[in-house]
Amino acid sequence: MKKFSIVALVAVAAVTFFGCNAKKAAPAASAEKPAVTVRLLTDATGIDDKSFNAAAWRGILEFYGDTWDKQTQKGKAYDVVTAQTQDLYIPNLKQASDEKYDLIVVTGFTWADALGEVAPKYPNQKYMIVDVDWVNAPNVMQVTFSEHEGSYLVGVAAALKAKADGIKNPKFGFIGGIPGPVITKFEVGYVQGIKSVLPDAQIVDYYANDWGKPELAKAQAKNWYDSGVYAIFSAAGGTGNGTIAQAKEYRSQGKNVWAIGVDSDQYEDGLYAEGKSAVLTSMLKRVETATKYGLETVKSGAFKGSVVVLDTKAGGVGFSTKNPDLGADIVSQVEAVRAKIVAGEVKVAATYADAKKLPGFPTNLQAKDSQ
Repeated sequence: MKKFSIVALVAVAAVTFFGCNAKKAAPAASAEKPAVTVRLLTDATGIDDKSFNAAAWRGILEFYGDTWDKQTQKGKAYDVVTAQTQDLYIPNLKQASDEKYDLIVVTGFTWADALGEVAPKYPNQKYMIVDVDWVNAPNVMQVTFSEHEGSYLVGVAAALKAKADGIKNPKFGFIGGIPGPVITKFEVGYVQGIKSVLPDAQIVDYYANDWGKPELAKAQAKNWYDSGVYAIFSAAGGTGNGTIAQAKEYRSQGKNVWAIGVDSDQYEDGLYAEGKSAVLTSMLKRVETATKYGLETVKSGAFKGSVVVLDTKAGGVGFSTKNPDLGADIVSQVEAVRAKIVAGEVKVAATYADAKKLPGFPTNLQAKDSQ
């Protein structure tokens, strides 16, 4: 299936998502019959994961002019169903399809098989899946991100901070959820970013094989911080909240360690004192852009069963500058790197196979290029 850049498609959607002056879609036409209806289907971590699913939900809220604290259209124009186990994926998809929502959104590659089975049975139903590009059906919009580019930026930021702090023989950690090509992009991009600043930096990684067990990440983070790891980047959904919890605990004790957030800006989650956060920066994966975009195409009649790629140039990925401890000088340097990625002057490998071809890239990581 042909892939399309979001840059070429934004005009079709008739809305600009990436500027501060983005226009919000009008609220539902009436309480009885909203202009567009949508159901979000998530895995067991739900929309309270403070990360991936939360961002998808936030995009839906923004489309309707609602906020997290004021969900006026919930149950009328939009709603969400959380599948506690994967055997509920197909029943949940069928139920939403039978109820004839204008758009059904599923988040994450764990939904791919179920959607691939259900979508052909409902050819007139519009679906969107985030983080997948292999469900080739004419009624499925697939949205992927250049996670490796955004992760490169936070890797650069962490390495520059370690350098500024005078850390000798710095070590960096990565905690993943379930191994696969998407999480691999996070890891290899992060490592490339670190190595671009500190070629001799040591890298350790760990996969929890779960999206919703923060206790696993917390235990691993404690072990690593105790052994001298300076910063840990987690791409593990709700599991990664354990890394932030441990970083908060240690920074409140005066230890110089950091967590790096993912998907959403997790600065607030890392607060341990007034104006002090254990989250140095976050890799912003703007899943909210995807859900808003999908809803706009449905509203405008421009929905297509296509692959939409959200990269750095399109504003799909980036890094958070909210933590003042990151420092203006480091922010400026990372912004310069971001500009080089946009200009094509810096190329970031997206697969472990390609990354291992780079000089000095570690060959003992647990990253996988396939499911």
